[in-house]
Amino acid sequence: MSMLKSALFASALALPLAGTAALADTPDDVLVIAQNIDDIVAIDPAQAYEFTSGELVTNLYDRLVQYDAEDPTVLAPGIATEWEVDAEAKTITFTLRDDAVFNSGNPVTAEDVLFSLTRVIKLNLTPAFILAQLGWTPENVDDMVTADGNVVTVKYEGDFSPAFVLNVLAARPASIVDKALVMEHEEDGDMGNAWLNANSAGSGPFELTAYTPGQMVRMAANEDYFKGAPEMSQVIIRHVAEAATQQLLLEQGDIDMARNLTPDQITSLSSEDIKVETFPQAAVHFLSFNQKTESLTDPAVWEAARYLVDYTGMTDTIIKGQMEVHQAFWPKGFPGSYDETPFTYDPEKAKQILADAGIETPIEVTLDVINSAPFTDMAQSLQASFADAGIEFEILPGTGAQVITKYRERTHQAMLLYWGPDFMDPHSNAKAFAYNADNSDENYQATTTWRNAWAVPDEINEETMAALSEADPDKRLDMYRDLQAKVQEDSPIVIMFQASYEVGMGADVSGYVNGATSDFVYYRLVEKE
Repeated sequence: MSMLKSALFASALALPLAGTAALADTPDDVLVIAQNIDDIVAIDPAQAYEFTSGELVTNLYDRLVQYDAEDPTVLAPGIATEWEVDAEAKTITFTLRDDAVFNSGNPVTAEDVLFSLTRVIKLNLTPAFILAQLGWTPENVDDMVTADGNVVTVKYEGDFSPAFVLNVLAARPASIVDKALVMEHEEDGDMGNAWLNANSAGSGPFELTAYTPGQMVRMAANEDYFKGAPEMSQVIIRHVAEAATQQLLLEQGDIDMARNLTPDQITSLSSEDIKVETFPQAAVHFLSFNQKTESLTDPAVWEAARYLVDYTGMTDTIIKGQMEVHQAFWPKGFPGSYDETPFTYDPEKAKQILADAGIETPIEVTLDVINSAPFTDMAQSLQASFADAGIEFEILPGTGAQVITKYRERTHQAMLLYWGPDFMDPHSNAKAFAYNADNSDENYQATTTWRNAWAVPDEINEETMAALSEADPDKRLDMYRDLQAKVQEDSPIVIMFQASYEVGMGADVSGYVNGATSDFVYYRLVEKE
């Protein structure tokens, strides 16, 4: 790019993204994105807990082990090149690579790893609970994470599979920061927290070079990245809240990617210079029946319900591009997913199931739903299709807070809602959909099983806990698939869909990876042809 064009491009980026832009095309080695980024509260890995924050942390930092852009379904070496598990002693020993360098030029050392992991626990900010699951506290964490040369030993407490521990260590707060650089900017004992919320100190494929809250993020390529420098010399994310403006900018060629287009806008894109890519997301959407409602306790009602959802009717119309059919509790695209979809809309079969069980219809049920699209449209579809078998829904729309409050209080009858994992280990959802050993009102649990008052059979409870502690990774994933098949077949929770995410981008853009959560958005492999 010429110096003149570089100067013009920089000037254009300094202006609000509205109206006709000064340039028709973005530079070949710069990826320009329009996105609503006003959710960012923090970008320090020890504090970041928002969607956009997760995307930034993933591209700015490495972890001991990590899901990477080449294949986000595989847990791969990061700062560590190898690791040894001693499940009996509850330790994992990591050997660090010798070619990782922070953007500051400082080498990544075991001391940085110790500092980063213990810092999260000692600061005890929002995402600290993810690492604290390993039994770490501010008082014991210095003994739980130790180093000898370039070898780091992690200890954990609890009856956990090493695979579970590795997934915890691949989560956002386990990102490795540059101790020397961070502590240069410590203020009042904050371990560099304030500074890291406006700067980066990582070894990832990109470095944060500018951040203006509610306006813009600029990242520059790490030319010394151990897996190879990114093709894009810069990634620039401009805050554009209005989807219509994002569409206009994309159609004008002023940006390479629009991240928040509506389904209607996606449909209206017709230029041969624009393409749309769809990415499965981690949230699963379900219909559930509260077992405190006597008319909903017969398993025949649960079975019939699975044949009363017009799955393809909804995905072809009201939720087209937003969801895809998925009928198990762990999202497709991650190890351990169960992707069989045995149920289709068949009201005659549903009526026969109810008749064979001697269930009298009509059954009148209230259905709580968040009062916004597409949820109200989905509720109306369910109302129509379930009526075909004599199950009559009275739709009760409410705000998200109202609906979730009823759910937590177990005062609903039927509920249309969705669920996403806290981190990418199948236990995160298994505990929500396949475990409830104490169904008493006093034993509040943030799970779908407890909130629907489903006393999970002992066999499934035991298998869920056995999977959590299973040391053999392949056997463990098979156990989760088995659990999903059992819950899919026989439970008062009817899982219907997995969220999808559509991104409009220039036809010349390739290599963009958008995994199932914001922690799996990667720009390292992006190219422009």
